Parts: sequence; structure tokens; C-alpha cells
Amino acid sequence: QVQLVESGGGLVQAGGSLTLSCAASERTFGTYAMGWFRQAPGKERDLVAHITWGTGSTYYADSVKGRFTISRDTAKNTVYLQMNSLKPEDTAVYYCAATLHIGVAVRTTHYNYWGQGTQVTVSS
Repeated sequence: QVQLVESGGGLVQAGGSLTLSCAASERTFGTYAMGWFRQAPGKERDLVAHITWGTGSTYYADSVKGRFTISRDTAKNTVYLQMNSLKPEDTAVYYCAATLHIGVAVRTTHYNYWGQGTQVTVSS
């Protein structure tokens, strides 16, 4: 059973930066890619960024393009989300997830394994 553990969340002022990490308990063998999602209170869980294990191909939601960077370290089975120029609207619980879906997996239903989430709060 693959377990994903997020870390790195916290409170930051607008314009600041945070780096989230997602460590897998074992190589997510067979999974095609990893995604970072976020969910604000009363809102749906939306994809923020996506990266494939093999080529490192990335995808970003329009709302974070140019500010967030997703990366992976295959040796450490870890995925990162570097978040810069944070805005109050980035406040949410951030989740990492692993998918067997080939191609850009946008929907939560595409993902097979989930972490427990980490809170990111951006103050104005």
C-alpha cells in the first residue's frame, strides 16, 4: 500500500514563498504521475500541478502558472511544490496524489493514492 505524506505547509504573508514536499512510502511503481491539488473551505478540490515520473513533463493550472513549480526526485520518491508570490487566494489544504492515468490527470477520480493534506494559509 502506497502512503503519501505531505509536509511544508504553514502560515506566510502575501508575496512570500513555501515549498511543499510529498514523500512516498515506496516507489509508486506503476503510477504514471503525481499531482498537487488544493481545496479551500466550501470549494472543490482542484488540480494545481502535475508531473510525470518518467520524463518530468509538467502541467499547471492557469491560476498558478509562473508562480508555482512542481518537481520530483525519483531517487527519494518525493515530489515538491515550490510556491512563490503567494496570494491570499492560495489559502487551502494542499494534497498530493498519485495516478495510474496516462496523460494529464485533471480530475480527482483519476488518482489512486492520496496524502492527508497540509494547510497553507496566506495572510494579506
